Amino acid sequence: MSTITGVVKKILPVEQGESTSGKTWQKQSFVITTTDKFPKDVCFSTFGEKLSLIGKLTVGESVNVSYNISSREYNGKYYHNIDAWKVDMLSADTTNQGFTSAKEENLPF
Repeated sequence: MSTITGVVKKILPVEQGESTSGKTWQKQSFVITTTDKFPKDVCFSTFGEKLSLIGKLTVGESVNVSYNISSREYNGKYYHNIDAWKVDMLSADTTNQGFTSAKEENLPF
């Protein structure tokens, strides 16, 4: 199990299609910026019932993402997936990188 902490940068639209066996599928991705010394953007994907993980997210929110990495070969090239299977929202005081969510910026005090 791997986890990474960051701030939600972008939530991409839902993609859908049909497999060669005739089954329909849905996929949605989101991007976080890590809170490392040298921040990186990481794009995660969710499929099917896991799309509900993204429904709770807002841009600017601090999260901890549990994920799996997989690769597959097609025509001599390798393609990689970073699949999120759990997303925990973090309170504002758990990061010290100066990121704040839109909710925090609107506080009256």
